[in-house]
Parts: sequence; structure tokens; C-alpha cells
Amino acid sequence: MVRESKKKEEKSKESPFKKFLKKRAPVYLAVIAIVIIFIVPELTKGDLQSNLPENLSDEEKKVVDTLMSYKGPNNEGLSMMDAISNEISDYYPNEKIYDNKNTKVDVSVTNLGEEKYEVIFDFESYKEDLHYNWNVNLKDGNIDGNDEDSKYIINLVDFYD
Repeated sequence: MVRESKKKEEKSKESPFKKFLKKRAPVYLAVIAIVIIFIVPELTKGDLQSNLPENLSDEEKKVVDTLMSYKGPNNEGLSMMDAISNEISDYYPNEKIYDNKNTKVDVSVTNLGEEKYEVIFDFESYKEDLHYNWNVNLKDGNIDGNDEDSKYIINLVDFYD
């Protein structure tokens, strides 16, 4: 009789938590698999912002941030970052161009004096190279294009509805 009660005690030692997991483990595994397959790639998707060079000085970062956040004279609507991203997307529809090993984004900033800077933005890939050249005035936030492509991007931002 003592032996029978010990066997019953050993069988009933399984905790309610283990029972819970055993019943629902396939569901949890399915949810984890769905997250890994569908959500993680979207979160790690490359974009222009994450491909900007990180080795810029604080002053250069401030100039690049001013340029990329420029939204025209009314300060609303499309930003420079969005306009450049849209241009790149037009050249590479349905491609993850930022994941390509041949894709390079380079930004160089040159001080022209009196809080005026020249920013050269180069996007190079296996198919197309895009080069932009702007002058950024930190005093008044004014941005001028030094070539036709750069002026076109500024016009997109300035006249975006």
C-alpha cells in the first residue's frame, strides 16, 4: 500500500506549468516561426538612413541632419531624405538595393566658412550612380543645389503637395 501511494505521488509531481506548455508548445513554436519569417526581415530592412556613413564628426553630422531633414520653405511635406529615397526607389523598383554588396553611400562635408558647407552625396550601385552636390547654410537653413540633379531634388521638396 505504501508503494502504491509513492507511485501516485511521483506521477502527480508534474507541475501545471509543464502541462500547460506541453499542450500549447506547437502553437508557440508556430508563432515564433511566423515572427522570424515575416516580421524580423521587415525590421532589419535596409534604408538610406541606415546606410549613411557613421564616421562623420559631430559638426558634419549636424550639417547632414540639417540637409536630410529639410522640408522646403513651409517646413512641411516631403523631406530631402524622402526625396532621395524615392529617387533611388525609382531606379530600383522591387529590389532591396541596400542589401546588395555593391551598394555604397558616401557623404562628404566641406566647410566653406561662416556656417556654410558643401555636401556631396554619392550613391553607387551595380546599376546606377547618383551624385548630388548642395550648399547648406546653417545660419538660415537655406539649401542650394550646385548641379541640375541637386536642384531637381530641392524642387521636389519645395513644391511637394
